[in-house]
Amino acid sequence: MTVPLALLGLLDREPSYGYDLKRAYDTYFGRGKPLPFGQVYSTLARLARDGKVTAGRSEPGEGPDRKRYSLTPLGKQEVESWLTEPVAAEPFLQTVLFTKVVLALMLGHDAQRYLDLQRATHMRRMRELSEVKRGGVLVDALLADHALFHLEADLRWIDVTTARLGALAETVRRA
Repeated sequence: MTVPLALLGLLDREPSYGYDLKRAYDTYFGRGKPLPFGQVYSTLARLARDGKVTAGRSEPGEGPDRKRYSLTPLGKQEVESWLTEPVAAEPFLQTVLFTKVVLALMLGHDAQRYLDLQRATHMRRMRELSEVKRGGVLVDALLADHALFHLEADLRWIDVTTARLGALAETVRRA
């Protein structure tokens, strides 16, 4: 997720203070990884520099003075363009899982053991995500579903690779 575009999208709803943007970001997008305040304000400063947001005058409040940020027409155009573009499919056919299996074979390590450990790790994470889904918060459940589907795909790949491990080992030895 790109933080600048998420902040622009949040500002498209309504002008907001940096604190409110951080809170909204964390609520919807920062599950398990809240956005640091410093990143919010440095991103807002870059967006203002690039003409995508404007910062209002400093206003007194509880704590330091606050500025309300607003989206400019250029910022609105960027959000609308971004929302209409599909997310690109993974561009590379190389993954960390594949790299580890091939290197394990090259170095004479037990690739099957690695695949078994990876399967167990994925299964543990799937159980954790299933618990998140039972929590009843729709945003969390949808994010958990997304992660679960990716883990399921990885598990299918692990099964196929396990079935073909002998042939892959032979291919690696010949190369």
